[in-house]
Amino acid sequence: MHNPAFLITIDTEGDNLWQNHDSITTENARYLPRFQALCEKYGFKPVYLTNYEMAIDPFYIEFARDVIARGTGEVGMHLHAWNSPPLEPLTDDDWRYKPYLIEYATGMMRQKVEYMTRLLEDTFQTKMVSHRAGRWAFDERYARLLVEYGYLVDCSVTPKVNWKTAKGNPAGTGGTDYRDFPTHAYFLDENDIRKPGNSPLLEVPMSIQHKHSALMNSIKQGYDRLRGKVRSPSVHWLRPMGGNVETMKSVVEQTLAQGSDYVEYMLHSSEYMPGGSPTFKTQSDIERLYDDLEAFFEWLHPKARGLTLAEYYQHALKKR
Repeated sequence: MHNPAFLITIDTEGDNLWQNHDSITTENARYLPRFQALCEKYGFKPVYLTNYEMAIDPFYIEFARDVIARGTGEVGMHLHAWNSPPLEPLTDDDWRYKPYLIEYATGMMRQKVEYMTRLLEDTFQTKMVSHRAGRWAFDERYARLLVEYGYLVDCSVTPKVNWKTAKGNPAGTGGTDYRDFPTHAYFLDENDIRKPGNSPLLEVPMSIQHKHSALMNSIKQGYDRLRGKVRSPSVHWLRPMGGNVETMKSVVEQTLAQGSDYVEYMLHSSEYMPGGSPTFKTQSDIERLYDDLEAFFEWLHPKARGLTLAEYYQHALKKR
């Protein structure tokens, strides 16, 4: 590629899952065409990593089928274990605790991955090749299941971030610690997902940069150890948070300066809807979000080429 790839990943899921603990709605599907139109204006191709409740929403189905038919984006798989069939309780209140898929027995993990894969492929009449784990929780068993069901790309790794303190099952050990994972794309080792290997599964980590210098991070980590705390260094993601266009530009510049041939953006589908997330609560918030996106996309457009994850995989395969 003459220009680095710009990968847009959307965790396509129900409304405000941060707060909703007893029911799931999918009104945010109706707000996705506006974002899709903005992406198409700049030649970018979103990847809609789709969870169960959206995969059965009639509006979203029609929208996503059109995106696929026109070749202007991609549908992949996203899996929130607590509400994806088959349902098997893991805690005394799965809707409250939202357990990670990697906290289930391997047999149940396989059933859930198989169900979601078949549902998406039957609904959209296209092979699922891209995936992101619900709540970023990934392990070797999960990687082997993705290979088994024909996935080619995963984008669950969040370098520099430790999810161990984010509980799923309250009796569990938390999420995945990604602090020593690679920051660039790599074909992973199914027996140690931290390492490059010979599997057919390409890992495409999120674009995440430290907020502070290495020295400052070392000081902060030492202070945390003295206090008996374990947490991640402070980081910036390539994601809009409201008024952070310059920060997003900085993440892009740092990531490319470190030798990456892509930058990866993410947001949840519900964040494009007023009240669909804790970040963008009002219509005014949404308008400011779109002002930021317009400015960021216009800045990035001459510097990067919009690709889906499946298209980026083909590029990586040639380099292998």
